Order: sequence, then structure tokens, then C-alpha cells
Amino acid sequence: MRILYDSKQLKHKTPFGTLTPGQVCTMTMYVPSTVGATMVSCIINRENGHHQRNADLPFKEKQGPYDVFQGSFELYDPGLFFYYFYISHNLGGFRLFKQGDQTNMEAGDMWQLSCIPGDFRTPDWAKGAVIYQIFPDRFNRAGSVDLTGKLEPYTVHKYWHEDVQWKPTPEGIVLNNDFYGGNFKGITAEMDYIASLGTTILYLNPISKSFSNHRYDTGDYKVPDPMLGTVEDFRELCDAAHERGIKVILDGVYSHTGSDSLYFNKNGTFPGPGAYQSPDSPFRNWYTFYQWPGNYHSWWNFDTLPTINKMDPDFIKFIITDEDSVVAHWLKLGADGFRLDVADELPDEFLKLLYDRVKQLKPDALVLGEVWEDASNKKAYGRRRTYFTNAELDSVMNYPYRTAILNFMRGFDSGAKLKETVMSIAENYPPQVVACNMNLLGTHDTPRILTALVDDFDGSREEKAKRRLSRNQLEVAHERLLMASFLQYTLPGSPSIYYADEAGMEGYKDPFNRRPYPWGREDRDLLEHYKRLGQLRKSCACLRLGDIQFFEAGDKHLGYSRSYAGRTVKVFANRSGDPWDIPTGRILLGYNLQIVAPDHLTLGPRGFCIIED
Repeated sequence: MRILYDSKQLKHKTPFGTLTPGQVCTMTMYVPSTVGATMVSCIINRENGHHQRNADLPFKEKQGPYDVFQGSFELYDPGLFFYYFYISHNLGGFRLFKQGDQTNMEAGDMWQLSCIPGDFRTPDWAKGAVIYQIFPDRFNRAGSVDLTGKLEPYTVHKYWHEDVQWKPTPEGIVLNNDFYGGNFKGITAEMDYIASLGTTILYLNPISKSFSNHRYDTGDYKVPDPMLGTVEDFRELCDAAHERGIKVILDGVYSHTGSDSLYFNKNGTFPGPGAYQSPDSPFRNWYTFYQWPGNYHSWWNFDTLPTINKMDPDFIKFIITDEDSVVAHWLKLGADGFRLDVADELPDEFLKLLYDRVKQLKPDALVLGEVWEDASNKKAYGRRRTYFTNAELDSVMNYPYRTAILNFMRGFDSGAKLKETVMSIAENYPPQVVACNMNLLGTHDTPRILTALVDDFDGSREEKAKRRLSRNQLEVAHERLLMASFLQYTLPGSPSIYYADEAGMEGYKDPFNRRPYPWGREDRDLLEHYKRLGQLRKSCACLRLGDIQFFEAGDKHLGYSRSYAGRTVKVFANRSGDPWDIPTGRILLGYNLQIVAPDHLTLGPRGFCIIED
């Protein structure tokens, strides 16, 4: 017999997940009577290893072959904590650590416990939202494209459906300077289409004036790229979105600028001395020069992306605190928040200043961070991050979900690992963050999900440009994507569509995941599937806001319930090759589902469904 303690079950730990200062936490452990335990103590340490306190769990009662120990405690200030147990008995005692529970924590096999600020809130409109991500140059073009002031050199594709340029220059440099002319007006023109997907948040990749088509090499933070349109065009986009109940969030790129920018001005394109041109430049302290001007710190050694000293007082004023700072500027124009690029490279102090300023300007704005791992215990550059324990981010990009869903769909997991990932995120993140998590299957940084579901090819760019999925691969990928997106839309958080994934776009990593939207060539069946999921999500509060409990996770079967406000729906997914008999109920959505009798449903191979109790 084993000692029984599972931090994810309320009978062992109440409340589930994170705590707030002063909140009572009750722990209950079941110890086999044969152990002869006299006391259980919970040893709680801060994340830096410093001992915080001991919480005693005295004997409560005997239940069958177990002695039950129970005790309560409180934490008094926010922080990240880890704990283990010490079991005392008449002959001494021993320590008890986690077993069989996957974690990426460096602190060892201890349980994690986060204490978050009691006043930490996230926007209600972002909870359970449906997000649509657009790479602006590649979504849609409407009207003429203004090239006045566009940073050179560049090329503009003559035809919308031409393939992306991928060949480097003779010097081996990939310029990313081919454009299709997607613009603000093009997005506005298709706002009804975006809304038809159930979208409630529109996330735009960078829109500021820049040299490249990805625009992560910011040239001027406060000026939209002329190819996208004017400030007034952006206002109209926001107005059109807001009229349809859609919020707009922008990419905040504050780790680096472009070398061809107002601030660095390596090419002399902009007026006034940039940091590269003069040591007396007002922007000189934004950057780190090892030997001015040619030897400087750059993002991942890309010399076109000089890195910013984020805590430079002038930079903080410009981006955050000035009356017309960058964040204030775009919020006034209609933006509803920001997705922060490479949040791990932005100091916690910077994030906190930005978060508080955004909330001051627009209290219900969203601040979402790009984090690829479990953000609750993330270490970056040798420092433990405080995204949640210091109230710095409302939400993060939920890459762990993406990995878990891909592994399940591709047969690398029978369901148990997916369950563990989902429940670990639910336990480690504040519940108000879990509800806002950006649950993605594809982004501008990953292969298209249709390709990722069947093909791991990672050859040369030339090979990727020519390679396409076979008819058989497409059929398999299509069916897998039906279930993968179903899981994405029925798990806690905010499902996010990378533009054109819903239309059946395929492609490997950048630049092949950034092809233009295939207008007139969409996979209509897949598109209708996404629309059904989006509308169901909007109509079902359980899917948007409900908690989650798994009742099946193995043998290629997944089953979980989502409950909210007295209502419960059950979710089933059958990745096996055999039928699965499941309980009956009111069917909200079904695929490969057969009604055998009034009280008997059979979920066929690769089938899925949502049933209300």
C-alpha cells in the first residue's frame, strides 16, 4: 500500500491550485496504518530554497487501512513555493517527495505552490475568448497600396497566390523583403468573415513601420507601416472589430529594434542621428556597443536586430510612462492590449511597469506574453520569473497544450500525458490566467498545423519550397486536425487560429508558414468545422469558463467534463481504431457518433463529441 496524496484532488488539497495571501489551505494525507505514523509535517520552502515554514498535519481519524492526517496553513505574501512532507513515526521518520508526476522544475521532486496577489484580475472579455491571429501582409489586400516612405529595398508580388520568396542573397542573407500588400483595409473588409469564426479577439503581428515583411525589426514605433495604411485606417479597423464584439491586440516588440530605424539608423534612412551614427544620439543608451559603432549587442546575433537596454530610463519613458508613450499611443487609437514578443527577454521590472501603465490607461486591457514553457516556474537567463506572483501578465501563449495535442494526435501519447499537461497548467497557473491562456496549434513561429500533424521534415529551404503533402498525407492530416481543433476548443483557455489554418493551409517553418490566405481555394469542410466550433464556444459558458475534470485519459481515449454555474458538458475523443460506448445525453456536437438506442451512444474510430448531462 502507498501513501496517498494528490495535490490535484480536492480531497487531498483545498483549494485547488494557487493561493492568495491569507487564504487557508487544507491538506489531507492518507498513510497506511502499517507505517505507524505519529505526525505529518509539510515543509514549505521559497523558490530560492530558503525555508519558509512547517505546517503540521496531525492525526485526524482512521479510515479502513489508512490513518488520515489533516492540517491547514496560510501564506502571507506572494511568491513561488515548493513543498515536501516529513512523516514521523516512533522509530524516527522519512521525507516524502513527488513520484510519477512530470515537471520541468529545477527544485527537484517537490510539489509547487504559487501565492499570487489577492487583487490580481484578468479581463473578463479575454476569458474563454476565440482568438484570430493575422500576419498583416498576408491576410487580405483592399484598394491600392501606398509605397510612399516604404523602407527599401523591397519587392511586391504581382499575383496574390504567388509563392513566398525564400532564396537568400548571393551573400547568404535572407532579407524577408517580399510583400503581398495585405493591409488594414483588407482586414476591415473581411471583418464579417473573421467574426463568422466566433472570433472575439483579433491579434495582429507587428504593424509599425519596418523594413521586413514580418515587421519585428521596428523602424518607428508610433507610425504604421505605409503599406498597411494610415492611422485613420487603423482606427477604422478597430471600430469595425469593436462593432462586432471583437477586441484588437497588437504585437509589442520591446526587446530589440531594427538596425534600419529612427533609433539606431544604421543605414541613415531616418533624419537625425541614431545611436549608430553618433555617440551623442538621444538613443545612444538604448543600445550596448562593445566597440562603437560596428560591434554591438544584437538579438540572437542578427545584426539587423540591435538589442535594447530595457531598463534604460529614456526607453522606459518612451515605451511606457510618457503621456504619449508607445503603449498609450496605440491604446488611444483603439487597441485593447498587447501580446509581448519574447517576454522572457523583458525584465520582470519592465513587465511590471508596462502592465501597471496599461491597466492605468485602460483597466480592462489585456497583456499577453510569449512564453514557450510553463510560465509559472519559468527560469530565463538564470532568473526565476514572476509573471503571475508579481501580476505582470494576464495570459501567455500556451505552447505546452500544442505539444500535448500534437503528441496525442500523432500517437506518441495514449492520453495520459495530455491529461497531465492540462492539469499541471490548471494547478500551476492562477485560474484567471488559465481562462485567458492563448491555446494555439499554429503561429508564425511554427509549421502550419496541417503539416505538423503528419510531417516532421526539416530539410533545406529549397527542399521545403518544393515539398507538399501527398494526397494520403492530406487526408490523414485533415482528419487529425478535426480532432486536434476540437480538443483545442474544448479545453480551458482561449483557442487561437493562425490565419488560414481554418482554410487548410499547409507549410513548414518561416517563410513557408507565412503564405498569403488562399482566398477562393479554401478547404470548405474544414472551414465550416471551425465555424461550428467557434459558434458553439460562444454559446456554451461551460467551454469558456468551466473547470475541468478528466474521467478518461488512456488507451487512446480522452474524456473530461467542463462545469460552470450548475451546468456540465462532457467531452469525448476516440483516437483508437475501435468504437467506444459512451453515456447518452443532449448532443451539442458530434463526429463519427452513432445513436444506437435512447440510452446508448457509440463513438466511432477517430470520433469526438460534446454531450450535456
